[in-house]
Amino acid sequence: MSTPHAILIALLEKPSSGYDLARRFDRAIAYFWQATHQQIYRELGRMVDAGWVAVVEEDAAATRKKVYRVLPVGREEVARWVRETRLTGDDRNLLLLKLRADAVIGPLGLMEELRRMMDEARERLDTYRAIEQRDFGAASLTRGQQLQYAILKAGIRTQETWLEWAAELQAFFDEDGGQASE
Repeated sequence: MSTPHAILIALLEKPSSGYDLARRFDRAIAYFWQATHQQIYRELGRMVDAGWVAVVEEDAAATRKKVYRVLPVGREEVARWVRETRLTGDDRNLLLLKLRADAVIGPLGLMEELRRMMDEARERLDTYRAIEQRDFGAASLTRGQQLQYAILKAGIRTQETWLEWAAELQAFFDEDGGQASE
């Protein structure tokens, strides 16, 4: 249930109308978090009802535009969600969303979670490499085995690339004076 949190984070970055928010999702956030325009409008209504966001009508030259702004309780909800939502190795898109929240709110203590995810990724990579040694060491592989090996190599490369990226992120947090782990 992270779509509301993705919306709150986007609104923390920049208060927006529903239309502008949907366009921002399409242009940027959709690369790692999907939400249809209908979902966005539905969630905006729920968030207004929950007291997480307020609607301010702005008079433009030709139209009245409803702009959504995050209220303090909405900001607190984002911080709570970041701290309490535990991620697994398959939740990397949620990690990206949490990083956006950290960028807009401030240090939210993501370092421990990042380290844990890195440990899980290393374990998964070790497992994949053991499977590679065990099952694909023959000089000649059948077509089916070659396809299975290609799938395994995709998993290996995904873990390697993610671990490289996570190490860069970890270095940033370390340079940040440890604030990200507070």
